[in-house]
Parts: sequence; C-alpha cells; structure tokens
Amino acid sequence: MIDLPDRIQHYIGGQSVDSIDGSTFDVLDPVTNQTYLTAAAGKQADIDAAVSAAQKAFTEGPWPRMLPRERSRILHRIADLVESRDQRLAELESYDSGLPITQALGQARRAAENFRFFADLVVAQRDDTYKVPGRQINYVNRKPIGVAGLITPWNTPFMLESWKLGPALATGNTVVLKPAEFTPLSASLWSGIFAEAGLPEGVFNLVNGLGEQAGDALVKHADVPLISFTGESSTGQLIFANAAPHLKGLSMELGGKSPAIVFADADLEAAINATIFGVFSLNGERCTAGSRILVERPIYDEFVERYAAQAKRVIVGHPNDPKTEVGALVHPEHFDKVMSYIEIGKSEGRLVAGGGRPDGFETGNFVAPTVFADVPSDARIFQEEIFGPVVAITPFDTEAEALELANGVKYGLAAYVWTNDLKRSHNFAQAIEAGMVWLNSNNVRDLRTPFGGVKASGLGHEGGYRSIDFYTDQQAVHINLGEVHNPVFGKPAGTDQQGS
Repeated sequence: MIDLPDRIQHYIGGQSVDSIDGSTFDVLDPVTNQTYLTAAAGKQADIDAAVSAAQKAFTEGPWPRMLPRERSRILHRIADLVESRDQRLAELESYDSGLPITQALGQARRAAENFRFFADLVVAQRDDTYKVPGRQINYVNRKPIGVAGLITPWNTPFMLESWKLGPALATGNTVVLKPAEFTPLSASLWSGIFAEAGLPEGVFNLVNGLGEQAGDALVKHADVPLISFTGESSTGQLIFANAAPHLKGLSMELGGKSPAIVFADADLEAAINATIFGVFSLNGERCTAGSRILVERPIYDEFVERYAAQAKRVIVGHPNDPKTEVGALVHPEHFDKVMSYIEIGKSEGRLVAGGGRPDGFETGNFVAPTVFADVPSDARIFQEEIFGPVVAITPFDTEAEALELANGVKYGLAAYVWTNDLKRSHNFAQAIEAGMVWLNSNNVRDLRTPFGGVKASGLGHEGGYRSIDFYTDQQAVHINLGEVHNPVFGKPAGTDQQGS
C-alpha cells in the first residue's frame, strides 16, 4: 500500500489552507470506488483569495520582472525535482486515476521536459524587428499578461498540468490552477516542488473543487485575463460564454473523435499495433485517441479479424500490476457513461471484442477493450466521444469516401493516416479537418509544434511559440529616424495648408 495523505488542501499565497467555509469533497479510488481521502472544496471566496495572492505576486513581486535567464534557472530546477519524484508521482497518479503503473511512470519525465523546453525557449526567444532604412525602426516587446487561470482534466493530470504551467510561468505570469476534481492527488505535489525550486510565494496557487463552483468562479473572475482549459466540448462552450463579458484570452483543447485511416497499401501490422495502442493506452481516456478506424475494403476483413483478436489479448488488470495494459476507468460516473455507449453500440455495429466487464472484475471501473465493426457513419458510437477503451471500425471504398467519413463528425482534434503512397499521404492529410495529423506514426509529439483542434475540438493552439503568444501581450514600438512627415492641421491663414 502506498503512503497517501489523509486530506488535500488548497495552496494559496505560499500556504496550504482549507476552504474558507470548511467545505470538502470525497475522492474515490477507481478500483474499489471507495472514498480514500477528502479534498478542500473551493468556492468563490477561495478563488478570490487565490487570485488576490497571484495578482499581488504579479504587481509587486519579482517574478514578472526577472530576466528570462533567471526564470529559466528556476524552471530547470523544477524540472529536475519533477523527474526526481518519478516513482512517487507514478504511484499517486496510478492510484488516483486508474492508469496502469507502467504508463504512469513516464509522466514525470514528460512533465519535466515541458518545463525544460519552455525554460530554454524564453532564453533563446527573439522578437520581431522591422527596419525602413533612414526612416523608421519597428520592434516588438513581449510582456506577461497577469494572472492565468489554468483548468486541467483528469486524464494524465500531472503531465497535462505541466503543459500549461511551463509556458505560463516561463513568460512571467502568475497562475491559479484548478485541477479536475476526480484526480486532485498528484497536483498536490506541485506546491512542494515549486517551493523547493525557489519560485516566489504567490506565483503559483492551487484551488481544488468542483468545476461548477471553483472552475466557474475562476472563469468569471474579473482579475483573471487568461483561461487555458482542457476538457469536454460542452464545458468549453460554457467557459466561452462566461468569459465573454470580460473579453478574456481563451485557449481551449476540447473533445475529439479522431479517425485513423488505413489504406490497402499500408504496413498492416504497424497500423494494427498503432491503432490498438492509440485507443487502448491510457485506458482509452485520451483526447487524441483514434477511436474511429476507417479501413479500405480490400483489407477490411483481415484487419477486423486481426484487430479483434489482438484487442482480446490486451491485458486488463489492477493499475499497480506491471503487466496491466488497461486499468480502471477514473470514476463510476465515467464508467457508467462508457458502458452506456457499449450498450448503444451493440445495436449499431457488430461486436467483435469485449462488450462489458472483463472476467474476474465484478467491481471497480473495469471495461474490457471493446471493438465494433461495420459501424455506419450515423451511429452514435461513430459520432460521439466515448473517452474509453471502445473503438468503431468502418469500411470505405474510395479516397473520397474515406475523406468524407473522416470529416463527418463535429470534432477535429487529431487524425492518423496509414499509407505508403507519398503523394496521397500529404494531400489527404491536408484535406482532413483536424488540428494535428500523424502519417504512418503513432501520437508522437514535438513540443515545438502547435497543439490544438478545429471545429468542436478547440479554440486556439498551444505548444512552442504558440504558447508564448498566448501567455504574452505583444506590443509594437515605432521609432522615427528621419524627418517627421506629418500632415499639419490648423496652420495660420495664408500658409500652405497641404502639409509636408
């Protein structure tokens, strides 16, 4: 049994504190669905306190005024500390979210890399300068904006928090983090890491709580000019509406129903291995999961047969077992949602693998990897995000049909194309309505590239310089180097009225 805290508090102005009104909420172990700790439940007053601390640190503290190199040193110390806590983080993440321990073990390394990347980027960064010889110089100042509100999801929470914390802090902003209420455990590590690394008090603040209370208060707060959110599209719509009166800067990575398109000339074994991993890793709870697989007709029957057989061999088990490939879903509410879609799918497609609880797991949030074949494009399991270990396979006959199927949903986050035809791969990728496309590749990220979706999958992009753009104001400065050429209004009568 791992060592767990009895309760989780907020972290405001450098201090761990309870909610002002004493409210708490229960956090469940996804293997048993039993309460294993209570967390402080933040509300308006707690958000007000956190924003006040962050605002004070921004207006009076050293952080926004440090040289990029000074901030970079602290961010590199943060990265080293994150990586040194790999085992502890993996245990907490696996316990709290149901993520298999072998997949949780990589999260600290990825989180550390996010901090290192932005620590280096803000030092190496240069801004635009435009010259008109003898007449004018124009240059750009970048300035931190203020208090950034960061609202993060419950899937791989610690690593996804680092995606936002890294660039927000590197650019000199202060932050208020509101982690997902299903998985607050690993977020509690940040306060100790930041304090040990030397981050000034008040720069980082954390308020736990429910989305409709703490999250809503953060979005509506007049002194929070930026909101970065990762989560469901329906929640994103609410945030968009609630942020509108304040004209906040918004970056939102929302839901997905990403296609994986497999042409007949593809490396079939590589495509099957990648699409199995792409939808069943992280328990299927991943934004970029290729949960719709479109397969060209000549290889369709072989693909379905091999895919179903391999899906049946995927090991479902306890999250702390190193052999486990699919653990427990995060929460009973989400388990019920995924199971309801499986029941819907049984009337919409041909069930070829899974379809319910795996044998030997009568309790907890365990779902067998589930595969439906022959799924029509108007099926709910084709159109709607399930966010679990469930995949729909659909045949196509022509490239045009494949493109119509790929684009025929409201989402547009990611896509995967498997073909050995070079021209087709590039042209097809460009025609797909998705923010990110992988060609003959699994979901491998380069931190320099933009991350985000189109349509119902998001608003704006982060990653690389796009994150720097989001978390900074860009101020243009114009300097005259020559004779001033101004039209002159109000000259005395009798003089030239045209101006020079």
